[in-house]
Amino acid sequence: MALFERQADYIMRRRPSRIFASLIGFSLFLSILAACGSGTPSTSTTTNSGPILIKIGTDFPTTASDASTGLPAQDGAALAIKQANDNHLVPGYTFQLVSKDDVGASGTHDQTVGKKNVTDLAGDAQVAAIVGPINSSVALAEIPATNSAPIALLSPANTNDCLTKNTPAVECGGKNDQMAALRPSGKVTYFRTATIDQYQGAALATYGYKTKGYKTAYIIDDTEAYGVGLANNFGIYWKKLGGTVIDHVSIKVTNSYENVLTTIAAKKPDVIFFGGNDSTGGITIRQQMKTIAGLGNTPFMGGDGTKTSALSKAIAPLGGGSVFATIPGIDPSKSSAYADFLTAYTKQFGASAIGAYSAGGYDDAQIVLHAIKTVIDAKTATPPANANGDATAFRQAVINAIQKISYTGLTGQHSFDANGDTSNHFISLYTIGDPTQGDGWKFLDQIDTSTLG
Repeated sequence: MALFERQADYIMRRRPSRIFASLIGFSLFLSILAACGSGTPSTSTTTNSGPILIKIGTDFPTTASDASTGLPAQDGAALAIKQANDNHLVPGYTFQLVSKDDVGASGTHDQTVGKKNVTDLAGDAQVAAIVGPINSSVALAEIPATNSAPIALLSPANTNDCLTKNTPAVECGGKNDQMAALRPSGKVTYFRTATIDQYQGAALATYGYKTKGYKTAYIIDDTEAYGVGLANNFGIYWKKLGGTVIDHVSIKVTNSYENVLTTIAAKKPDVIFFGGNDSTGGITIRQQMKTIAGLGNTPFMGGDGTKTSALSKAIAPLGGGSVFATIPGIDPSKSSAYADFLTAYTKQFGASAIGAYSAGGYDDAQIVLHAIKTVIDAKTATPPANANGDATAFRQAVINAIQKISYTGLTGQHSFDANGDTSNHFISLYTIGDPTQGDGWKFLDQIDTSTLG
């Protein structure tokens, strides 16, 4: 089975490459490699004399309008798995990527598709863990299924507060408390290296109010879990800083926002804030702002759902007001390992393939690989020999290893608390730069939100 599963036309644009062991730049990963001997990697089915196959699943939106968000994350995970095989990470074992696309008939991420994907992955005993999803709304459907299996689900991008806890009460308490539904087993099996929207919203509000000097904001969200949560947290912190929220409206994705934008123009906000994705309104709203008198030069802010190459390429030629977005975590280019990663990634997928979650997908796959290696080295549990075996003990051992991990990667240092949330509370901020370079975004600032009041 091929290591990478993707649309044929996308494959044709990729350039093959050799990935050298020297490209692995993390101190943790180097220590792992130092402990390894040699092995014989293989992507064929397991035989009695050959290496044992361990599969790692991914679930991302990799086609249609969400491709610029999900495909880079899948590529990052694929690169980590390729390097693990090239460097014989675990002698006697070979790793295989099994990728799933959670885009539905509407052309965007779909909860039903995502749930089926992870259920199918969990049905294959050789799948040790799953990396994904991108969208918090999809995670709401996937987490109960993976928790019941149980199998580890590790996301580089989910930021909605209520996926892991019932606080803050104003957002995740009472009828919004989903812990019983999300954890039917009563145990934690879901983890994320993306910090939560409490911190992302606070960082965006701090940058807008304190650094840029905006005082009034008009907020729009896309009605989805991620968009609503981010918009609410931005509004709460904006007002805490002393800013004014003129209004906050929720609008499902549509082809025209001109009526609400006309209303907004009359209010003359200093900034428009959007909670959502590029595919659920981000691109269209910013495009249509240029057609509305009074909004052509109004700044536009959003979170990580809008930091995509699709948005930068669509908006950069329009000019107009500044556009700001974020990713939860440190800016990967600030990592000492980034140059080697970028060289390897570019050789494998092409310079235009880099995205907001290329590094996050890579880091999450590395965490899963390290957890698997820990379990095998300690002989805690044995991977099932075939797809119909009993995966219960091995998967639980991998979950336990992830819970205890301390990992330093491209997106910063990660360990997980009792809820499965990362210890990394950094948020990086960006503005649209040169759309022909990378994903078209330029790094601006980095905020450690643990220092915010």
